[in-house]
Amino acid sequence: MLQERSIQRESQMLNQMQRLSLEAEGRYATDEELSFVTDYVRSFELRVQTYQRLQVCEATIMQQVQTKMRAIDPTLFRSGNEDITTKWKRDTLRVLRYSAAAMLLDDPDTLRERLLFWFQTIMRAFGAQRSCNVTYTIMQEVVKQHLTAEQASLFLPILEVNRRMLGTV
Repeated sequence: MLQERSIQRESQMLNQMQRLSLEAEGRYATDEELSFVTDYVRSFELRVQTYQRLQVCEATIMQQVQTKMRAIDPTLFRSGNEDITTKWKRDTLRVLRYSAAAMLLDDPDTLRERLLFWFQTIMRAFGAQRSCNVTYTIMQEVVKQHLTAEQASLFLPILEVNRRMLGTV
């Protein structure tokens, strides 16, 4: 998994570098065009710390989100007569982990393209948008309790993308 993340990070940087090389062909890149490299390097340590914190707190975050959701509306974990708590946990954990990787790599576009568009189709097919909306709204509140303000500023925008893509009709 760590090797896969490293490859993805390198891929993101390579994609941005490739784009830059095409745009700046035959000339030196401007400081503005190189800013993504500087920004990423400056934020890298904070991204790693945030990623590691999310990894440590993952089970607690999931439990707190589930508990708060049940308190709001226990039917969020039902599909007809079926209890879908196990499916919810599996899917939410998957999205949380991919979101943490997207934050680490500063690559929300890949998260959208490789996971969220596909997952959005599934959630709509099952009519699970309300559950997703509540999940990622509450998750933003819960995550704030586990991260510093600086860490949260990196991760909360990704959770909001999840909420908008998966939780709206």
